[in-house]
Formats: sequence, C-alpha cells, structure tokens
Amino acid sequence: MKKTRQHTIHKNNKTKTSNAFLHLSSPKGMRDLMNEEYYFFQGFFEKAQEVAVYYGFKPIETPMLEHEEIFTAGIGKGTDIVDKEMYTLKTKGGDRLALRPEHTAPLMRAYIEHGMQSMPQPVMLYHSGPAFRHDKPQRGRYRQFWQFDLDSLGSDKSIMDAVVIKACMSILEEAGAENLSIDINSIGDKECRSGYIKELTSYYRKHISNLPSVDRERLKINPLRILDSKEEKTKIINASAPDSVSFLCPSCKKHFKEVLEYLEEMNIPYNINKNLVRGLSYYTRTVFEIIETRGAEDGMPLTLAGGGRYDYLARQIGSKKDIPAVGISIGVDRIVASSWYKKLTPRILKKPKIYFIQLGSEAKLKSLNIIEILRKAHISINQSLSKDSLGSQLAIAEKLNIPYAIIFGVKEALDNSVIVRDMGNRSQDTVKLSKLLEYLKELK
Repeated sequence: MKKTRQHTIHKNNKTKTSNAFLHLSSPKGMRDLMNEEYYFFQGFFEKAQEVAVYYGFKPIETPMLEHEEIFTAGIGKGTDIVDKEMYTLKTKGGDRLALRPEHTAPLMRAYIEHGMQSMPQPVMLYHSGPAFRHDKPQRGRYRQFWQFDLDSLGSDKSIMDAVVIKACMSILEEAGAENLSIDINSIGDKECRSGYIKELTSYYRKHISNLPSVDRERLKINPLRILDSKEEKTKIINASAPDSVSFLCPSCKKHFKEVLEYLEEMNIPYNINKNLVRGLSYYTRTVFEIIETRGAEDGMPLTLAGGGRYDYLARQIGSKKDIPAVGISIGVDRIVASSWYKKLTPRILKKPKIYFIQLGSEAKLKSLNIIEILRKAHISINQSLSKDSLGSQLAIAEKLNIPYAIIFGVKEALDNSVIVRDMGNRSQDTVKLSKLLEYLKELK
C-alpha cells in the first residue's frame, strides 16, 4: 500500500511539473492577429480583391495542406524552401503532406484537377491566405505569413505578364505605396536556357574555391539557385556572372522586349536585374519583383511582391503537357507593417455612433430584440450586456468616445420606448421603439 501511495504522489507531482511548463505562447515566428491589426489585414484583402475583380480575376481558395510532392516536384530540390523550410507531416494513412509554403503550385494543381483547360483561356484567378516556411523570423518576415496572389493560366502572351504586373501595382498604390519600381529579368525557356546554364556552371567552377559549401551543392543540383544566394561571398562572385538575357533565343527575346514595352507604355519604371531568378525552380522566361524604393525604416528598398512566368510547372507536377502561366504574390505582412500603409479597414466595419445601455432584468431580457432591429437597419452599436450598473456602462461609452447612448430600463421596457442620450451635451429624448429608426436617421 505504501509503495502504491508513493507512486501516486510521484505521478501527481510529475503531472503538476509538466503542466507548469506548458507553452502559453504562439510558436516561434507565428503570432495572433487581433484588434486593429486584424482589420488592417482584412482591409487590405478587401481592397486587393476589389482591384483584382476590375482587372478580370476571379477568386479561388486552395487547402493549406497539399501532397508533399506538389512542392518537391514543382518548386524543386536545391531551393531553400524544399531543402530547409517546408513543414511536413505523415498522416495515419501514410500520406506525406506539407503545409503550403506558397500558393502557385497548389493553384496549378487545382487548374489541372478541375479541368480548367476546357474553360475560355486564360483563366485569371486571385488567391489569398496564409503560407508557412520554417524561415528565420525577422521584421516583416514570419513563419506563418499572408499572401495575395494574382495568376493568369493558359496563355503565353506577353500582355498577360503586363496585366499581372499592372494589377499588382494598382493594388499596392491603393494601399498607399509610392515610388514603386520593377526589378525584372528573363531567364529564358528550355530552348535557350541550357546554353546559359552551361556558361554559368563554367563561370562558377572557376570560382569554386571561394563558393560557400551551400552554393557548391547548388552547383551540382541547379546552378541558377546560386544567383539567388544570400551568402555574402557569393554575392560578390555573382556581380560578374554572365547574364541570362544575352543567351535568349529569338522567341524569348521578343517576349521580353514586349513586356518591357508594356511597362514603358504604362510609365512603370523598371531595372533589368541580371541576377534576378527568384527562389523557385518553376520559373521560366520573365521574372520580376516590385520594390518600394523609399524602403523600410532603415532606408533600404523593400520588396513587396514577386513573381514571373511558370510555363513548365504543370508538367513538373504531373500534367501530360505544358500549361503557360504567369503570376505574382504580394507579401501582405510587410505592407501592413509599413509606415506608408493607409491602414485600410473593411467596409463592413463601421465605427459605432451608439452605445446600447440596459438596466434591470426585464430590459436585459428584451435587449437582443432591439439590437436586432438596429442591425437590420445597418446601425452599428457597441454594448456591455454583461454589465448591470448605469454608471459603469456610461463610463465605457465615454471612454470609447461614442456620441450617443440608447438607455433601455425597466420603465422603457414596459412602455416600448428607449431614452436616446447625447453624450456630448447630456440632453436626452424618450423615443418610442416604433419611431426609433426614423429618429436615429436624423442624428448627425
């Protein structure tokens, strides 16, 4: 008996100890969106959707979990995302899934799965939501982050590159961004890229003794990834690397020239960045980033969006034929955190002009019916139905700086009336419920 009792005590102590070490915090690199910040995100998404619709994009939402091979095949090995940053899991049924690190590969999967090839082409879609990467958290970069994507699938025409870029620029400008410019490059297609990669490989082999180990590995798998390297030694080597534009075939050269002509026609400033390849293996031909040249608080230019053409992604993830496509992704976290952001809020969010106050059990019982009358009339209110005293409810109304209060007490409940009080000059009127909406419409 004694042994059993000691065991029970030890077990209970162990339970208490383990409970004491529960992590009552969000995981590293992830956070809760709440209060004003929540509305700033929601306001941006609403504005982005509005602009996207005017340009002809339609909505789609894909699952946050996809089969892992959608990303390993689509994004490609040798990329930081696949090699280091994906969150993966194995289900009880043995499937290997991954939290989406980006939206493009799932979008192409959905296009193929739902037979969108039979629809009028191109299919233009917008997509928003969180993505996940086990990246090093820093200002404006999180492990769970929000994106807004614009994509055109089913056309190889250069004007679709321009449409995606212009629509994205319009969204950013509506959100408050100024001094925007484009970093742009063309990395060619399967017809001309092989010659460029051969020249690039030869160049890096001459400098292999100065390449960090991570980029030596990339040289074996995909030399293009070295151009995207964050290693300082590699950045110096990249400054003199051969540029892809010099190796473009006539078709790719024509496509790139047309995209630049569209940018010039729309007065969009651009810079041809020979080292721009983007961090994903599925890109082909045009790649681009939209930069806010005023930059962040440290004065450095800030990349707000990036994308490009991904004409071979469909075949990489299992399609029997290539599907031309182009898209761009906006990093919403960086925008909301920027000092120039207009702090957009959703249209549905109205600052309440009325604070609803109830007193007594009879009034409390009928309060929700009155609130519903106001809701149907699109009159937003604030309230503290859990409070009982007049003083505490009036104090909250004053603290929130709400101009009017509706007071509903026992007498008013019996008379089917309310008291409408001007919180500024303390004047008040008794108003029958049948006349309340008409009365409130006259208030300034």
